[in-house]
Amino acid sequence: MNISQYTKEFRYNLKLAYPVILGMLGHTLIGIVDNIMVGKLGSTELAAVSLGNSLIFVAMSIGIGFSTALTPIIGEADAEKDNNKIRSAFHHGMLLCTILGFALFGMVVLAKPIMEMLHQPKEVIELAKPYLDWVAFSLVPLIIYQGYKQFADGLSMTKYSMYAIVGANIIHVIINYLLIYGIWIFPKMGIIGAALGTVISRIAMVVFMHFILAKQERLKQYFKGFSFDEIKKATIVKIVNLGMPSAMQMLFEVVLFTAAIWLCGNIGKTSQAANQIALSLASMTFMFAMGLSVVSMIRISNQKGLQDYKNLVVVARSIFLLAIIIEVVFAVLFVVFHQILPPLFMDMKDQVQLVDNTEVVTIAAKLLLVAAIFQISDGIQVVVLGALRGLQDVKIPMYITFVAYWIIGFPISYYLGEYTDFKAVGVWLGLLAGLTAAALFLYIRFHYLTKSLILKDSLKISPNDTTK
Repeated sequence: MNISQYTKEFRYNLKLAYPVILGMLGHTLIGIVDNIMVGKLGSTELAAVSLGNSLIFVAMSIGIGFSTALTPIIGEADAEKDNNKIRSAFHHGMLLCTILGFALFGMVVLAKPIMEMLHQPKEVIELAKPYLDWVAFSLVPLIIYQGYKQFADGLSMTKYSMYAIVGANIIHVIINYLLIYGIWIFPKMGIIGAALGTVISRIAMVVFMHFILAKQERLKQYFKGFSFDEIKKATIVKIVNLGMPSAMQMLFEVVLFTAAIWLCGNIGKTSQAANQIALSLASMTFMFAMGLSVVSMIRISNQKGLQDYKNLVVVARSIFLLAIIIEVVFAVLFVVFHQILPPLFMDMKDQVQLVDNTEVVTIAAKLLLVAAIFQISDGIQVVVLGALRGLQDVKIPMYITFVAYWIIGFPISYYLGEYTDFKAVGVWLGLLAGLTAAALFLYIRFHYLTKSLILKDSLKISPNDTTK
């Protein structure tokens, strides 16, 4: 293997990836800002935000996963220079994302009784319910924003979503600060203030994305003359057939992490709060791999449109290698700073809650050691999944992720968390097992598909639909 053929792709991969990474870090930063500001109020408030967001993350995974169907369709059409196909995918995608956003909002509001069924601490549930109502509404602008983002990403225009997130974070921090603590003329609203900050900042993201994209000369043709007469059943079916399995893939992983929140809640509120701290930090580093996953979708769909399958493999492996290098660096940092990072999330000067807060920090430090290892597997599985989406292969990966997370990962998390002294650390060891299994099986699937495509191409046989 000639390593230079992969490393020479690093520059272009990073050029495409860094705006996506910064944008996704911005998404994560919104949650981290909530956690830090709310954490200063106390461990109960932090656990309530964690519990409320656990339901939001489930719904969000469906919306974001579904919207990713637009990127490979548009990326392939862009390589083919088919403007009509791009326009059609964009309009159908935006319509479906809008409908889905409202549906998810309703679903989360109706799902609130689940918190009692899961035997979460009563004081945590009481705080989480009103918080959840507001944050659930923010799913509507978030999923609409995703439609714009995936459209732009498919055209390799990855910077605009980054600008939208930066602006949203500025708005979010200001509103949070004013409303959580009751600064100046504003009322002290606690975690409801954090929820309102999320809603307003996400509405701002949508408004910004619409106007910034509509003003681009290259894109004006796609924003003119929308009509419901253009909506075709065949195109809706194609997007849904790609979007729903992609949504399920993301759902299986997010629900696994959500189950970890609930399992830690069963252990105790300090374990639940510690889980939220470690998850916030691990999610932040995971965004680098998520950014590369989007690049994987874009570049692989382009190569698929060009039918250059040998170069497709080189491009994909270069992205896989880059993700591994980045995640190993973060793994080392987690090990080095595992005792330094958790205290940043808690008020260690609060004598009333000092015992609880100290326990939260101790547990979170142990979880970060497990996170150091599992984020390498997590990084690999997500970039390979991006490559498979670029090939528009979504059904088999959906089954793979289900088996990895729910046949392998969750039983381990449940057993170690509930029936051993590992407690919260055992829950995270189950996450590690599931993510590692997903990374291995997804790569085997990618290798099989690309080998078949190259073989067919060498025999001068037109490749059939590889998703069957």
